[in-house]
Amino acid sequence: MLTALSIRDVVLIDRLDLSFDTGLSVFTGETGAGKSILLDALGLALGARADAGLIRAEAAQAVVTASFVVGATHPAYALLDHHGIAGGEDILLRRIVARDGKSRALINDQPVGAALLRRVADLLIEIQGQHAQIGLSDAATQRNMLDDYGVDRALRDTVASFHASWQAAEAARHDAAAALAEAQRDEDFLRHAVDELATLAPRNGEEDDLAASRQHLQGAERRAEAIGNALGELAPRERRSAGPAATLRSAARALARIAEAEQGPVIGQALAAIERAEEALSEAETLLSRAASEAEADPRGLEAIEERLFALRAMARKHGVTAPELPGLLDHFAARLATLDAGTASLQQCEAAAHAARGEYITAAAALTGARDQAAARLSRAVGRELPPLKLDRARFVVERSALPEAQWGPRGADAVRFLIATNPGDAPGALDRVASGGELSRLLLALNVVLAGESPVGTLIFDEVDSGIGGATAAAVGERLARIAQATQVLVVTHSPQVAARAGAHFQVAKASGRSRAQTLVTRLPAEARREEIARMLAGETITDAAREAAASLLAGA
Repeated sequence: MLTALSIRDVVLIDRLDLSFDTGLSVFTGETGAGKSILLDALGLALGARADAGLIRAEAAQAVVTASFVVGATHPAYALLDHHGIAGGEDILLRRIVARDGKSRALINDQPVGAALLRRVADLLIEIQGQHAQIGLSDAATQRNMLDDYGVDRALRDTVASFHASWQAAEAARHDAAAALAEAQRDEDFLRHAVDELATLAPRNGEEDDLAASRQHLQGAERRAEAIGNALGELAPRERRSAGPAATLRSAARALARIAEAEQGPVIGQALAAIERAEEALSEAETLLSRAASEAEADPRGLEAIEERLFALRAMARKHGVTAPELPGLLDHFAARLATLDAGTASLQQCEAAAHAARGEYITAAAALTGARDQAAARLSRAVGRELPPLKLDRARFVVERSALPEAQWGPRGADAVRFLIATNPGDAPGALDRVASGGELSRLLLALNVVLAGESPVGTLIFDEVDSGIGGATAAAVGERLARIAQATQVLVVTHSPQVAARAGAHFQVAKASGRSRAQTLVTRLPAEARREEIARMLAGETITDAAREAAASLLAGA
C-alpha cells in the first residue's frame, strides 16, 4: 500500500507531505483547486514522462517521492533483487525533474532507469479513470485478470512447465537437425580427412620424439666423421703416410741399435717413454675403432625420421593446426562422422521427444482453455450484476476467449482473451476503449475491480473522478462499491460526489490559497467536524445551509 507521498516544488505545490492508511481515502475540493496536480505529481514518481512545465516557477527542480509497504513475498521484491537493488521495509520511488527537462529516477535511493521505475510501480499501484492510462485494453492484462479471477494457479503453472519442456525439446530437435545437415554438407571432406589422418596415424607427442631422434642422429653423423678423422691420423690408410705409431717404432729401432752398455740412463729412459707412447697410441686406436663402430651413421634412419616429421608438419599446415593437435583433430573429424552415421537416428529421437512434449502441452493447454471458458462465463455474470446500480443497466459485458494460432502459443496457453461491452441493446459487443464513453469506462472498471478485489498483487488503486456525470443513487452505488474494494485493497479516490466522500475512512481537502505573490495548493486531512462541513459544501455549493449540514451528517451516519 501507499504509505506516504512527498512533493516538492510541483506547479502550485511548494512543500507537501501526506501519509495514508489502509481502506478508502478521498480527495475533494473545488474545481481548479489542484486535485489533478496531485495525480500529476504522483505520476512522476511512478515513471510518467518528465515535463519541466511541472516545476514550480521559482524552483530549480521538482522532487516527488512515494513510499510503499508490501508483503515480503510481493513480486516487486523479486524484480528489485533481479536488478541488484537492495530491498527494505519500504519501497521508495523517487523522481527528480530539472529545468532542462532531464530527470533522474531512484528506487530505494539507488539510480535506475525510468522504464524499471514504471515496471516496479505497475506492481504497486494502479491509476484508473477516464483520462488515465489504465492498460485494461491490453490483451495480456485481460487474460491475466480472467486467470486471477477463476483459473487454478496449479493448472497455469503446469501449462507453463509443459511449454518450457516443449521448447527445450524443440531446441534439441533443431540442434540435432542442424548438426546432421552440417555433417552431411561436409561428408566427403570428413571421410577423406579421416582416411588421410588415420593413414598417417599421428600420435600424441610424436613430433617432439621425432625431433629429438633427428637431432640425435644428426649428432651421430658428426661424431662418426670426427672419429674417422682421428683414426686416419693414428692409422693412415695411405701407406706412404707414416702414422705416429710407425714413427715411434722407427725411433725405438734406432735407439735399440745402441748397445745396452753404451745406452746410458737417459737413452734407456727415452726408449721406455717411446714404448709407453706406442702402447698408449695402440690403446687409443683400439678405443677409437670401437667408438667408430658404435657411432656409425644411419642415413636411412635419419631420412625416415625426417620424412615422418615433414609429413606430420605438412598435414598440420593443411588443416591449419599444429602437429601436436593432429590426434585431437582426427578424433573430432571421426566424431562428426559418427554424428553423421548416427545423426538420422538421433534426429528421429529428438523429433519424437518434441512431438510428445507438444502433445503434453496441447493437453494441458486444452484443460486451461476449458477452465478459462468456465471462468469467463462466471466473470461475465459477476460483472453484469454490478452494472445496473452503476447506471449501466443497458450494458452487456462479455469475456470472449478465442484460440491463438500455434505460432502464438506460449507459457500462458493457447488462448486470447478480450473484454467486450455493448452499451445499448442490440449492439454487438466491442472493445472497451472503442465502445464505452469515458464515464462508462470508469464505472465498468469499478465493477471489474469489485469482482476482482484482492486478486491482483497491486496494493493501491486510485480512481480519478470515477463518479463523473452521475449522482443520487448511482453515486451512492459507486461509493458502496469503492468501500467494498477498500476492504481488500487500499483505495484513493478523487471525487466530486458527497455520497462517495461519505464512505471514506480518511478525507483530504484540496484547496487553493492565494498569497501576496502567488497561489498555492494545500492539502489538509479533515477531522470529523470539518469533514461534515466539506460534504455539506459538496451538497450545497458556495452557500452552505443547515439543511446541507444535516444531509451531510446523514450521509456520514449512513456510511
